[in-house]
Amino acid sequence: MRHWTEGFEDDDAEESLVRPYTITGGRTAPERDDLALITLVTTVSGSFPETGRGRLRMQPEHRAVFDLCKRPLAVAEVAAALNLPVSVTKILVGDLVESGHVRARPPLAFARAGGLPDMAILEAVRDGLREL
Repeated sequence: MRHWTEGFEDDDAEESLVRPYTITGGRTAPERDDLALITLVTTVSGSFPETGRGRLRMQPEHRAVFDLCKRPLAVAEVAAALNLPVSVTKILVGDLVESGHVRARPPLAFARAGGLPDMAILEAVRDGLREL
C-alpha cells in the first residue's frame, strides 16, 4: 500500500500539508471573526509568553507572532513573515489575543465612529500615486 504523498517531487510535501493542522491543534477556522487582513496586531507591553503550564501552551509559531508584533503589524504581514497561510495566522493571533499577550485593532482610518476612512488620507494617497 502506498502513502498518498508518494510521488510528490517536493521532499517537504508531507510537512507542508500536515504542519498547519498541527500548529492550530486541528482547528481550521479562527474563533474570532474580527480579524481581517488589515487588522493591526501589537504585543501587550509587559506580557511574556508562557512556557508551558499556563492556559495556552505556546507553539513556536505563537512565540514568533509575539516577537514580530513588538511593533504593530497587519495580520497579512505576520502571515507573510512567518510563511504561513492567513487562516492559520488568524488562529494563532486569536489565541494570543484571548490569552492577553497581544492586542488586535482595526487600522485607525477605519476605527473612526463612521467606519469610513478620512478623506484627507485618501486624497494624500491619490496625490502621492499621481506623482509616481
